[in-house]
Order: sequence, then C-alpha cells, then structure tokens
Amino acid sequence: MDKQALTIGKLAAATGASVRSIRHYDQQGLLTSMRGSNGYRMFPPSAVTQVRQIQRMIATGFSLEEIRSFPDCMRMIEGAAACSQTSEAQRKRLASIEQQIADLERRRARLLKTLADGAVPPLD
Repeated sequence: MDKQALTIGKLAAATGASVRSIRHYDQQGLLTSMRGSNGYRMFPPSAVTQVRQIQRMIATGFSLEEIRSFPDCMRMIEGAAACSQTSEAQRKRLASIEQQIADLERRRARLLKTLADGAVPPLD
C-alpha cells in the first residue's frame, strides 16, 4: 500500500466532501480505491483532485451519470478547461438552466401581479 494513500476520512477532510459522498463516487466508478490490509478503502493522492472536479461539475448541474461519461481530461485534472468532447453537454446544460431561469421569471412575474392585484391573473 502506498504510504501516501488516503483513508476516506482524510480524503473527506482534504476536499470538504462527506465520507458518504466519496463512498458514493467510488461506487459509481468515479474514483479508484483499493482496500488496505485493515479492509479500509484507500485512495491515491490524485483522488483529491478528482473529488474537487466532481464537486465542481455537480455544482454546475451535471449528474454523476453524465460526469462518469466525461473523458479523463475533465475528471482527472483540477481546474481543467472544457474538453471538446464535453462542450456539447455543457451547452445543453446551459440551455436547460436558461430555460429554468425563464420559467422562474415568468412565475415570479405572475406571483408579483397576484400580490399587487389581490387576485390570480388569468393564464396567457
């Protein structure tokens, strides 16, 4: 076992991710772990970068399934620029987010009108 290998607790502390999340990422094939002689999961130092990248991609709205499909250039390199292989997925995610924002703005406008008028306005 590599002396630099990290326990799941140390990996969690280094990344701010919960032990449960790291275990889930590992089970989903996003991380590589090995078992130490004590039976505990052990992670290579590169897992710190991987977990941080996974967290960043989740924060932009990608699912673990989508992240798993991304090439190593996105999952393995901290702060990696978008890979050409993932640009389309990122454009689709952005379009989806923009649609959600537009929907929320319409709902907000209706609610503001309801509050101002004291009655629910008719649907357009």
